[in-house]
Amino acid sequence: MKNVHEIAKATNVTEWVGPADVTVSALVSDSRKALPGTLFIAVKGTKADAHDFIPQVLAQGCKALVVERMVDVPADVTVLLVPETAKALGELAHAFYDYPSQSLQLVGVTGTNGKTTTTTLLHDLYTGLGYKVGLISTVVNLIGKEAIPSTHTTPDPIALNALLADMVAQGCSYCFMEVSSHAVVQHRIAGLVFRGGAFTNITHDHLDYHGTFKAYIEAKKAFFDQLPKDAFALVNADDKNGMVMVQNTKAKISTFGLKTHSDFKVKVLENSFNGLLLTVNGIELWTRLIGDFNAYNIATVYGISQLLGSDSTEVLTVLSRLESVDGRFQFTKSEADITAIVDYAHTPDALENVLKTIENIRTRNEQVITVVGCGGDRDALKRPEMARIACELSDKVILTSDNPRTEDPAEILKQMEAGVGAHQTMKVLSILDRDQAIKTAVSLAQPKDIILIAGKGHEKYQEINGVKHPFDDFDVVKNYFTILKK
Repeated sequence: MKNVHEIAKATNVTEWVGPADVTVSALVSDSRKALPGTLFIAVKGTKADAHDFIPQVLAQGCKALVVERMVDVPADVTVLLVPETAKALGELAHAFYDYPSQSLQLVGVTGTNGKTTTTTLLHDLYTGLGYKVGLISTVVNLIGKEAIPSTHTTPDPIALNALLADMVAQGCSYCFMEVSSHAVVQHRIAGLVFRGGAFTNITHDHLDYHGTFKAYIEAKKAFFDQLPKDAFALVNADDKNGMVMVQNTKAKISTFGLKTHSDFKVKVLENSFNGLLLTVNGIELWTRLIGDFNAYNIATVYGISQLLGSDSTEVLTVLSRLESVDGRFQFTKSEADITAIVDYAHTPDALENVLKTIENIRTRNEQVITVVGCGGDRDALKRPEMARIACELSDKVILTSDNPRTEDPAEILKQMEAGVGAHQTMKVLSILDRDQAIKTAVSLAQPKDIILIAGKGHEKYQEINGVKHPFDDFDVVKNYFTILKK
């Protein structure tokens, strides 16, 4: 139980109506869960305004509300008026769960690409260094080695703070979390105290939500604007928007990069399917990770480790042992020596990075066959661009369905086909069924060829009309290697 008066100190309450001495057992933002003993925070969402459900909430017996516009209630109901309930929700949740981020070394990673790999590598690195570590990511949330299913890149404030509180209770010293642009704009991280933040890169994505690329940049930048002066802000010096992110931050600024002068400089010496040979601030490192994009991830991880005060030699030793993250340049070989790579690349930049990595490794005596689709109910502007990049950097391309969600997959495919040049049509197939698209890629492949299956990576499902059907790219391609003897 928590006293509302005490937790309300964490947010800006402009007016208080009703009883002052109120205790609650839970915070809720879902009107259906607003029952006796709960504090209901009425948040205006993209589809509904929770203020409209207050009569229902009162009928259910809830007697404590947080609102951003005053409502008429019975005399025994407590109402807190705040400027913005979405922000207040995060601040109140942090207080309700006893300010868990203050008891952890909490580091947030934001950017279009690389967030999941970077945070997962940090979790594995610090576990290897002997700490109990929390992870909040798109793929999974972890408390030590205990897995908790992930539904969003960044959970809602109540779930997020409950998760952080569990990490504290179970003895975690560090937590590494992905910070999505949606989470920043929707104030899901409001109230949290970060030890530091890192920016990986920013490219075309989520314009369906943010509207413009400028708004998308500003959403990412707002995370760094909120960092305290005793935190660190680590940014990619090779990204033209890297320093834009920290224009107004109070945190200590550091940089990483491969191409430009930076505080944490990585240079690629060798790049093969066996791994990367790098120098990290002049020290040689062999890693099992593959590709320039992973060199950036390693630079980010190393930079964060040094800003957290970890021993450089110990960090590099553990980094040399780490494996790639599921669904991120995850590859397998058939008996006929055909390589299949499964990667989460679902933005133009990510797809180009993966294909350029393959281009740098290949011998030119083989074909690159790319299977790629685009998700429904997401940014449609990137669809022709994804197809264009696949065509430019592949010998054969199979356009297919990804997660169509509520959209017509045939229409998504049609929009992708608009990016195929007239001179490229002969090397492009459109196959709506993703399973058949992968089967066709395997059928077309010859020994030494490389198949890239892009877009879904770690996902174990395909979402169609609100239903998640079991589907794992990696398992599917391995199965066809066996069936077709490839």
